[in-house]
Amino acid sequence: MAALEDVSDDAPARTVLSETEGVLGRTYRALSIGIVTVVLLIAFEATAVGTAMPVAARELDGVSLYAFAFSGFFTTSLFGMVLAGQWADRSGPLGPVTAGIGAFAAGLLLAGTAGSMWMFIAGRAVQGLGGGLVIVGLYVVVSRAYPERLRPAIMAAFAASWVVPSIVGPLAAGAVTEQLGWRWVFLGIPVLVVLPLALALPEVRRRAGGPPDGAAPAAFDRRRIRLALGISAGAGLLQYAAQDLRPLSLLPAAVGVALLVPSVLGLLPRGTYRAARGLPSVVLLRGISAGSFIAAESFVPLMLVTQRGLSPTLAGFSLAAGGGTWALGSWLQSRPRVEPYRERLVAWGMVLVAAAVAAAPSVLIPAVPVWTVAVAWAFGCLGMGLVISSTSVLLLQLSAPEEAGTNSAALQISDGLSNALLLAAGGAAFAALGGGAVGAAGHGAAQGAGGSHPAAFAAVFLPMAAVALVGVWVASRLRAQR
Repeated sequence: MAALEDVSDDAPARTVLSETEGVLGRTYRALSIGIVTVVLLIAFEATAVGTAMPVAARELDGVSLYAFAFSGFFTTSLFGMVLAGQWADRSGPLGPVTAGIGAFAAGLLLAGTAGSMWMFIAGRAVQGLGGGLVIVGLYVVVSRAYPERLRPAIMAAFAASWVVPSIVGPLAAGAVTEQLGWRWVFLGIPVLVVLPLALALPEVRRRAGGPPDGAAPAAFDRRRIRLALGISAGAGLLQYAAQDLRPLSLLPAAVGVALLVPSVLGLLPRGTYRAARGLPSVVLLRGISAGSFIAAESFVPLMLVTQRGLSPTLAGFSLAAGGGTWALGSWLQSRPRVEPYRERLVAWGMVLVAAAVAAAPSVLIPAVPVWTVAVAWAFGCLGMGLVISSTSVLLLQLSAPEEAGTNSAALQISDGLSNALLLAAGGAAFAALGGGAVGAAGHGAAQGAGGSHPAAFAAVFLPMAAVALVGVWVASRLRAQR
């Protein structure tokens, strides 16, 4: 009885402690380290793979399909996001996180052993499915396991976990690509799966498992699953049509639009595409910011390798500082003092993104120093840190616990769909202006002097800068009118 009384006496103290400690306090430490490690895995993949991609595309004779290697990832991730939202709302985030990590690793192995560019793209597609499952699952973990006051901090920790990979990833991937071959960049990353599994999954099961608040498991919404298949298939057909510029490609394009439009309208909050105030604008801004920035970033290493003769290591390293500034932006938005000014902060973040994307192709002019890209991208990543973390925080503020999975999926669908479509549009412009010939003549400076087409790169970057400018206006509509 005394023991029971001791437990009862200590309970208020423990409650007070949990209400005052941070994300690395005793209550949340193991979970925070575990889920941040999962993000660390994704960060290493993104930074390392981006560095190796130009060499892989050239050796597989697939430079004309270069955009597909990125957009294929985002296309399948769309289905994974919807599936994860339904799965997490029904039985908790443990299932989608576990399955997602497994699929992510399998996709890396498939890409690393590919004998053709289409097989490589298939591996990237499997990765995308896993990535979609993981990212939505982690958002639900944050929603259920952390109080609202700690959510900006854990989102900032997610961003900070990109710092080391952004610095080490390009250097390591470039060195491995040059010394051992690009395949080992993909085949080596799955080793990192072991640590996230060991750290994250037990804590996810304990602190965020099961339906929300002990409610009965909800049934899968089969309509949303069908819409998810429609959105993935539609995006894939549009990407294929964008890469094949013959008149015959109008047929898959038309089918893609017919599948995509009703699926998007059914999966995103009503009013998203007219930027209705509140949740719809939060979801829309996420797509605008991520799509414009990632579509442009995907072509930076290829531009520097083919147009300015940089090695894969140096081309990847030009993006390294962005990891630190992205984390800085995310940290700034997590400060309690900036909460009243979040909307204004996000708008300035989009200004930085637009300016960075517009400045990047200036290095196509030989007189412009190559390091211009590194400086511009550092400022762009600062803006992205402000925007991406803020949209995540706002989404969770506007979501009831039982809607966290569905709304998180909508946010990520906007992110992934915009990435896929803008990459497809950028890839089409790149191919139409002769980008497929880039890299065919050789490597380095000789290649840039040969048959390369600088206008093909400008046709990717400048429209993406214009899209980012639209985000400045959308940022003024993130909160409902009082």
